[in-house]
Amino acid sequence: MSKKLLTALLITAATLTACSGEDAASAVAATNETKLSPDGYPVAQKQELVYNLGSDPLTIDPQLNAAVVGIQIINNTFEGLVREIHGELIPAMAESWAVSDDGRIYTFKIRDDARWSDGKSVTAHDFVFGWQRAVDPVVASGKGYVMSTAGILNAAEILLGEKDCTELGVKALDDKTLEVTLVNPTAYFLEFTTSTTFMPARKDIADPDGSWARDPATAISNGPFKLSEYAIGNEIVLTKNEHYWNADAVSLDKITCKMIVDASTAYSAYQSGQLDIFATIPPAEIPKLMVENPEFYTLPYIGTYFMVMNMNNEIFQDINVRKALNWSIDRTTITEIAGAAPIPATGYIGPGYLDTDGNEFHDVAGDYGIPLRAEPEAAQKFLADAGYPNGEGFPEIEILYNTDENHKLIAEAMQEMWAENLGIDVKITNQEWAVFQETRNQHAYDSIARHGLIGSYADPTTMLDIFTTGNVQNSSDYSNAAFDTQMAMARTTVGKERMDHLYKAEEILMADLPLIPVYYYVNTLIAADEVEGWVMDVKGGLWFGDAVMLDLE
Repeated sequence: MSKKLLTALLITAATLTACSGEDAASAVAATNETKLSPDGYPVAQKQELVYNLGSDPLTIDPQLNAAVVGIQIINNTFEGLVREIHGELIPAMAESWAVSDDGRIYTFKIRDDARWSDGKSVTAHDFVFGWQRAVDPVVASGKGYVMSTAGILNAAEILLGEKDCTELGVKALDDKTLEVTLVNPTAYFLEFTTSTTFMPARKDIADPDGSWARDPATAISNGPFKLSEYAIGNEIVLTKNEHYWNADAVSLDKITCKMIVDASTAYSAYQSGQLDIFATIPPAEIPKLMVENPEFYTLPYIGTYFMVMNMNNEIFQDINVRKALNWSIDRTTITEIAGAAPIPATGYIGPGYLDTDGNEFHDVAGDYGIPLRAEPEAAQKFLADAGYPNGEGFPEIEILYNTDENHKLIAEAMQEMWAENLGIDVKITNQEWAVFQETRNQHAYDSIARHGLIGSYADPTTMLDIFTTGNVQNSSDYSNAAFDTQMAMARTTVGKERMDHLYKAEEILMADLPLIPVYYYVNTLIAADEVEGWVMDVKGGLWFGDAVMLDLE
């Protein structure tokens, strides 16, 4: 129980004790009429929450989005067939579903009371259209490949341009019945459908470039909230969707999503009572917050913070250069700079992913020999073998990162470590989030770019898939036929055989090292005591559909 709440209850108790006769009876009656939250706390009359999104999303179109910042909006304005709350998959737009005996055909029954924010019925046709958008080359979704990873029939061929998007293995049997056909039984298929890519879309509304989703006049959604205002670079305002099928259970009337990029500024806004919940926390404040602030949370997070090297740059085509850069940074020190006790990364896939035997994939795979602490002598040997003894003749390289205090500190630390341990010159450059994503996705950065990937589902393929040849999220432009083969085999096998292909795929990736693993994420968040019922899942997605503002004064 928070100190604020305890104080409020003690005041109430003291008031009742001081009363007698009719006064006491009136006080009890007034107390009984107070609206209480699910946990029994008094609810505030004003149900408005202020959240710091941190930056302006590149897009909030469900099929185009590929970033956590966009997920925070889409997760609360849209709803897929099922929703994951506290690790449990529960019915959402689909009130029920059935699976064929061979595990290849899923039949979903869309609830009769499912409505869009303009009052129109949500139909199976909307899911068919949304999923076809995701694989349509004209739309060029950043996450369309997930449809193939999920095993949906013809998705891989459509993405390669070999078939039309209308041939995707999804069809509406009638307005309220959706049938999905898979190539093979797919592990975690239902969990796949919780991701933003699998949300429904309106054929009469959505456009290929996603501009419809930013305009309150056209941003028709089917979740608990709808877009009411969008001030680019400033804030997004969501309001309650009165047509949501479960609107009676939604307490919040308004969510103001600020775009405060600087962590120190966000923290100051929280201290002055201007923010209720946010994750943009200054790293230097975290050790103190962990000890002293009950409103600070450290939560599980399935993802990895890493750097990608542009494999089109001739300097990085030498494996010795890539090894030199990896062996010359101190990951333990960098995680201390990052704060919140993330785990130094000696591989690509971190904790939270289990194999078919129930073992941590990360533990079985091992560390691939990558050191936690810098090993300057080994790093210098690698660089000399590449033809640059003591860094002589090595060209200046650049670390590109998106504007953020934490990313800057990490880039500066790596810059210093490479200068000291390898004798090479490194410059650091930052770009705003939307611009940075375009630069990285188009391989338009010169040398090295910051990256961070959060799993869309709890299976290693969510991490590994982005390094397949031609994947739109393959920011390093890495390509290895042996790796691609292992990933393809993982899509057509099951059980231990499938997992063995994934282990081999990561082994190939880590032997090639087109990336520099830095640390495995944990989530840090500050949520004021006045906010109850918020949920952050292991993928970093926030859910406010069950949130309520408390009156603790």
